Amino acid sequence: MKNSRRVVMPLLVFVAVILVWELYVRIGGISLYILPAPSKIMQTLLENMDVLLQHSFVTLEESILGLVISTLFAIGISICMDLSKTFKTSIYPFLIVTQTVPVMVLGPLFSIWFGFDLLPKVLIVIFMCFFPIAISFTDALEQVDQKEINLLRSFGASTLQIYRIVKIPSGAIGLFSGLKVASTYCVGGAIVGEWLSSKAGLGYYMLRVKNGYMLDKVFACVLMIIFWSIVLNLIVTLLEKIMFPHLRRGGNNERH
Repeated sequence: MKNSRRVVMPLLVFVAVILVWELYVRIGGISLYILPAPSKIMQTLLENMDVLLQHSFVTLEESILGLVISTLFAIGISICMDLSKTFKTSIYPFLIVTQTVPVMVLGPLFSIWFGFDLLPKVLIVIFMCFFPIAISFTDALEQVDQKEINLLRSFGASTLQIYRIVKIPSGAIGLFSGLKVASTYCVGGAIVGEWLSSKAGLGYYMLRVKNGYMLDKVFACVLMIIFWSIVLNLIVTLLEKIMFPHLRRGGNNERH
């Protein structure tokens, strides 16, 4: 009953908001360039699906490439911080500082330094995605049961074996927690990069139609961004279940 309520109640609220929105626009005679009706947005979405998909593939390339690179980089840095407290003490403050720098400032700089092609957009995605993955994975590695590590060491296990057998599988829950956050950030990061310098992509398309006051197309573009963010998040969740199924089973056993 509680599970069904968790689905039904948000759905009812969503339907109510859409109905109120639709009625407000129709009854109030609101102009399209101010606020389009949900029905008009859906119509525009379907009519412009080919164009939106073409721009989506550009944005997805930037998003996925940036997410993969930031994940590999974060895993390496997290393991180094776990291996050496001195390294962690030296680098951790700089990781915090990176999150205080506005992305809108970095975008123009990346464009000046690296041009207007793929690289600046990927760098912005990396900049936005690296931190949540690195911090979550580092914290998870620190919380691995020390008794398991001591047991492996008593059998003569090397550092590589300890990470492969215990630390990485146990810390995977933190890694994927950060990845789920980053998977929703990466599309937004690519969009920001496209706002600042691009020739294609959903961010470029959104700016173009916004400047033409075609708000129905703007909202259609927003729906595509939301859709791809959810898809990437679901892919990460699926990878977690495939690669580390023990995480789900362990969680269920603990609850029972």
